[in-house]
Amino acid sequence: MGTNIRLVENPQRPLSVHPHKFALWLFIVSIVMIFASLTSAFIVKQGEGSWLDYNLPSMFWFTSATVIISSVMIQWGYFAAKENQFNKLNLLLATTLLLGLVFLVGQWYSWVQLVAMDVYFVGNPAGSFIYVLTGLHAFHLVSGLVFLVVVLVGALKHRVHSRNLVRMEMCVTYWHFLGALWLYLFVFLIFYH
Repeated sequence: MGTNIRLVENPQRPLSVHPHKFALWLFIVSIVMIFASLTSAFIVKQGEGSWLDYNLPSMFWFTSATVIISSVMIQWGYFAAKENQFNKLNLLLATTLLLGLVFLVGQWYSWVQLVAMDVYFVGNPAGSFIYVLTGLHAFHLVSGLVFLVVVLVGALKHRVHSRNLVRMEMCVTYWHFLGALWLYLFVFLIFYH
């Protein structure tokens, strides 16, 4: 009995995902589930009545614009990394970091605006939900800022370049996710507050 052996010059590689990227996507899915459950609970609780009527803080518009601009900056930073434009990369990552900090300060001032409107964490569920949603997002944004600092330090040491983009790609993905999550929350609150 003869055996047929075929040599394949260019075997196809199976589809695979970098293990760190896979872990990031699992983390993102878990965050989505948390916020989906919170926004669902918000709608259910609002339907029960006795809901506090208030205006959203005007600062939310500013923080939303900041998030959009920061996403543009980090995306340009990714393009700079692919082209090995180190100075541009460092500047864009630092700008993204600064905009993230501006967002956090803006969120703090949005809470100050809520207190000025007599919307507190305790008392009415409407207030509790807005503080929990925005506070939980801010917490995740802090984790994004830590990740951004790690990538920026690597970029300053020329460890982020066209042949080493895994961390940069992960950071960009997470940052865009956080921006999209904030925009979702903002639109959700506009319609359901």
